[in-house]
Amino acid sequence: MKKLFGAAVLLLAAAVATAQEPKPAAQAAPAGNAETGATLWRNVGCWQCHGYEAQGGAAGPRLSGRNLPWTGFSAYVRRPANQMPLYTEKVLPTTDLAHIYAYVQSRPAPAQNVPLLQK
Repeated sequence: MKKLFGAAVLLLAAAVATAQEPKPAAQAAPAGNAETGATLWRNVGCWQCHGYEAQGGAAGPRLSGRNLPWTGFSAYVRRPANQMPLYTEKVLPTTDLAHIYAYVQSRPAPAQNVPLLQK
């Protein structure tokens, strides 16, 4: 019984210690230029699925106005889960991806609650 109690205390202590560990800070996006990103957005073909303004389309979700974290954005581009093509570092260098990210982040959210559109 003492061994079982001791093991439970150790497991609880380990769980508490793990829960108290600080989470790693989100990785900051590398510097990017939205204008350069707009050119890359068109040349790489991102617009074909996500639209010219990253507003989404039939094949790709809306990216504009979503405040996407760099870490998640870059990880998904490098290893997409669905039909999106794989963009490795060799195909799309991180500097170019940072420009595309700057472009996406610069796009405003779609207009909502426009009275004229509610009729």
